[in-house]
Amino acid sequence: MQSSNFGCPVPKVTRKGGGAALPWRRRLFARIVAGAVRAAGDLPVTVKMRKGIDDDHLTYLEAGRIAQDAGVAWVALHGRTAAQRYSGTADWSAIAALVDALDVPVLGNGDIWEADDALRMVRETGCAGVVVGRGCLGRPWLFADLEAAFAGDGRRVLPHLGEVVAVMRRHAELLVGHFRTERDGCTDFRKHIAWYLKGFPIGGETRRALAMISSLAELDDLIAVLDPAEPFPVATLGQPRGRTNAPGKVFLPAGWLAARDDDAVPEGAELADSGG
Repeated sequence: MQSSNFGCPVPKVTRKGGGAALPWRRRLFARIVAGAVRAAGDLPVTVKMRKGIDDDHLTYLEAGRIAQDAGVAWVALHGRTAAQRYSGTADWSAIAALVDALDVPVLGNGDIWEADDALRMVRETGCAGVVVGRGCLGRPWLFADLEAAFAGDGRRVLPHLGEVVAVMRRHAELLVGHFRTERDGCTDFRKHIAWYLKGFPIGGETRRALAMISSLAELDDLIAVLDPAEPFPVATLGQPRGRTNAPGKVFLPAGWLAARDDDAVPEGAELADSGG
């Protein structure tokens, strides 16, 4: 499967016409998606996008139809505009509207913190499935919960601290293998530590030390003093995770909104990538 992401709201991407800004240029969007489908051959292509730039510049219904006509297998919608970033709550009614507008399957995205949220989204919107973003930060077992939930199994994974630490260690090890050096891998892993340990009673000094690790040995020394029997902090279930920044201005290339049918690729747009 090939996934094309048009959902990123961060300024370094949108100011070059990429991410969530791009579907506004409908001819350019159509050309890019059609090109991706052709290049993918027999591989299915999915497109992920947001509702639009802001409430005055919504694009998701038109962009969904364009993507469908181009031959994508699925369309995923994050129920927020780029201006919302990760603030407030996702508009699941927009997902339902897109389901009604398209023949291809629609995947819903936004505020899936627990498996029950996914079940509720499918029930309320009619979407064919869900896309998980921030909800799995520090909780990769959320996907096991989702599998169980969609199979009708009400059991959920509530790992003790020892199990969480084992996942943390493996995650760090894989990042070290991905990056050029052990230091680079451990440095990248630092941003995940707070999410793994969210809600567990761990002292501030230990948390600060974990946030500064530069080697797997340092990580091992610090996690060795944690109590493996500490139960999962169920009070954190259902809480938002990841970025929760406020709404903000969407930075766009000069004249972007005035020329919807311009299909020229903005200079430097292909050099930027991020999440969404």
